[in-house]
Amino acid sequence: MKRALSIVLGVAAVAFVAAPFTSFAGGTIAGKVTFAGKAEQKEFLFSKFPNPGFCPKNPRKELIDGDKRLLKQIEVGKDGGLKNAVVAVVDIEDKAFMDGYQGTEVIAEFCEFLPFAGVVVNNKSFKVENHDADPDDPKSVQGVLHNPHSFVVKGTSSATGFNIGLAKKGDKLDKPVVFRGGAEKDGYYRLQCDQHEFMQGFYLPVSNPHFAVVKDDGSFEIKDVPAGKHKVVAWHPFAGKGKKIEFDVDVTDGGTANLKAEIK
Repeated sequence: MKRALSIVLGVAAVAFVAAPFTSFAGGTIAGKVTFAGKAEQKEFLFSKFPNPGFCPKNPRKELIDGDKRLLKQIEVGKDGGLKNAVVAVVDIEDKAFMDGYQGTEVIAEFCEFLPFAGVVVNNKSFKVENHDADPDDPKSVQGVLHNPHSFVVKGTSSATGFNIGLAKKGDKLDKPVVFRGGAEKDGYYRLQCDQHEFMQGFYLPVSNPHFAVVKDDGSFEIKDVPAGKHKVVAWHPFAGKGKKIEFDVDVTDGGTANLKAEIK
């Protein structure tokens, strides 16, 4: 009996050692950003800007209304889901993430800056590449001239970051994002083409990898957030007058914290 018992215990010990320990890299924050207001858009006549024959060729037909280009400032979907919102954990400063950040990349394509919403990191690269050329216009065969102009926005004030023309298809710029005086805590980065005013983009400064640009229906998921209580913001450049809405979220290891973030 003693021998049999020792064999059983030995097998159990081996099984215990072989079984992997369950470990988690943190938890998940998931939910939806909604807007209590209505959709908003601004209209621009193509005829008032350069390349009135090329810019209407944008394949995203929801942006085109006859001779007008529509800037979708606020897009609200089913159940109030807010498109182009950004959700970010703001109480973590991850130096390794910031040091290793390779830059924000934007393309100018069919007279549109893509992405419309995203993130930036202070003192890191902001890159823009021109993808446009118009074979039907002798002046634009080599490239449609775009003039990316960036602004650091804080409250009602803004300051130019860079203002550089990209005349040819394939032309690029690479400039650092610079927030001064703590502006990255309250402000954001805005991009506009000086040739085509309807080309705009908006970017929230972050200091860690725990962020998400919501899906078209306003839903989002942020994985691998360290366990604990965190401050999270939901932000949209136009909805709620561009103010960051702050929430307290409690994240558990291996768990999912649900966040319903309404912007009013």
